[in-house]
Amino acid sequence: MTHDHCNDHGHDHHPIPENFDRAFALGVMLNVSFVVIEVIFGGLANSLALLADAGHNLSDVLGLLLAWGASVLTRRLPTQRRTYGMRRSSVLAALVNALVLLVAVAAIAWEAILRFNHPEPVVSGTVIWVASLGILINGGTAWLFRSGQKHDVNVHGAYLHMAADAAVSLGVVLAAIAIYYTGWLWLDPVVSLAIALIISVSAWGLLRESLNLALDAVPVAIHPAEVEAYLASLPGVEAVHDLHIWAMSTTEIALTVHLVKPDAVIDDALLVRINNELRAQFGIQHTTVQFERGDALHPCKQAPAEVV
Repeated sequence: MTHDHCNDHGHDHHPIPENFDRAFALGVMLNVSFVVIEVIFGGLANSLALLADAGHNLSDVLGLLLAWGASVLTRRLPTQRRTYGMRRSSVLAALVNALVLLVAVAAIAWEAILRFNHPEPVVSGTVIWVASLGILINGGTAWLFRSGQKHDVNVHGAYLHMAADAAVSLGVVLAAIAIYYTGWLWLDPVVSLAIALIISVSAWGLLRESLNLALDAVPVAIHPAEVEAYLASLPGVEAVHDLHIWAMSTTEIALTVHLVKPDAVIDDALLVRINNELRAQFGIQHTTVQFERGDALHPCKQAPAEVV
């Protein structure tokens, strides 16, 4: 019995993404408490700087809530309408957080530029004490996400928000101490601009990566040529085409491909091997493989490289 095409689908379903619910809950609680402290002491010290920073930290709380919500949504089961569940929500959350972070950096830079023209005395002991507390709270919150931020763009966004705030608070303390001993008011905006520049580099990287994932680009950790070479090396495979690799979420990668195999038969063992090796070698969790015999009378319309 002959077949023009033999379509076999091997599915290695995605694992549940790492759960950071406790980290998000603790981070939100700590940062809400810090916002309250800044408002109280900002009012007592008549410090507009503290009150303004309280508003900035409140936006970071919203960023944490956004990332947390996306993390929860990625674990929802698929439905007939949303066959991948809501995994892509983590990509959207990372994208929004990157944009918010860049806006915050622009605000820091703008305020620093204004202070060049109108230098102000910096800062009371109360502000230094509160900023020091900010280093501990924001730095501690960033530490909660350290294990996941290298592998999950959504968690990385939350990590950057907290690390950025810790850096800003550190800048406030260092500038205040230096100005106390030197009297150089220009140190304050210089330190702020330096911190804004450092944060903007990371924020831009986050924006670029999350935007690429939202547009179904191949994740940066995957090298398509290596994946194609592996598939072409499989026994009996003569050609590889219509290869697509994309992110289902910020932690899960999917692949679809057509393999031309003249002796194509239903080969569950080979499909299992492909699934296991793609996961082990490239971190690709969800694979769909279509075998074709390469019949010249019935060519695959998706074979040309320019066809999507």
